[in-house]
Amino acid sequence: MRPALDKTMIERALGLLGDLLERREADPVGLVVCGGSALIASGLVARTTKDVVVVALCGPDDQLVYAEPLPPGLLAAAGAVGVEIGLQRGWLNNGPCMMLNERLPNQGLPDGFTSRLIRRSFGPVLTVLFIGRRDQVFFKLYAAADKGGPSYHLEDLQALEPTDEEYRAASSWALAQDPSPAFAQTVDAMLRAIGLGHIADKL
Repeated sequence: MRPALDKTMIERALGLLGDLLERREADPVGLVVCGGSALIASGLVARTTKDVVVVALCGPDDQLVYAEPLPPGLLAAAGAVGVEIGLQRGWLNNGPCMMLNERLPNQGLPDGFTSRLIRRSFGPVLTVLFIGRRDQVFFKLYAAADKGGPSYHLEDLQALEPTDEEYRAASSWALAQDPSPAFAQTVDAMLRAIGLGHIADKL
């Protein structure tokens, strides 16, 4: 069985990745990481995950850049690290990179997103920027509604104990990402199912 990524294993994998990139004389790279790995690494939840998901790249001027594709040298190094410590193939991936949309205000991200990034250096080449708690609320609400039923995304969302203001703001943001009537109905139903009908009524 492949080892699950808890806080210790996430830090080990990223540390090894940073070391290998340095040995290979790779160009500096910044990864904006969301999802379970960011929740775990930031100490917001205590669980395990299967991967580290990159929502964007971060340039030297802190400008966010679309993460499709991830740099080949980064993927090759991640593959080598995965083999070394027994992680699943694709443990580092850009699954949610479509969240970055240049056509939307603030690149489609929640207002103030970059100011809340939690920066960690794993050597002189690799910088990882974990998204902040408020942005986790936004992303997890969207992901939970997108699943359309009980899921670990909903569990993570509730574990963050959002305020009513955060639920309202996150719901409005999610509806801007997917303005379809079907998604709006799903968000409404989800909010009511978790006892937040008073918020659903005002969307």
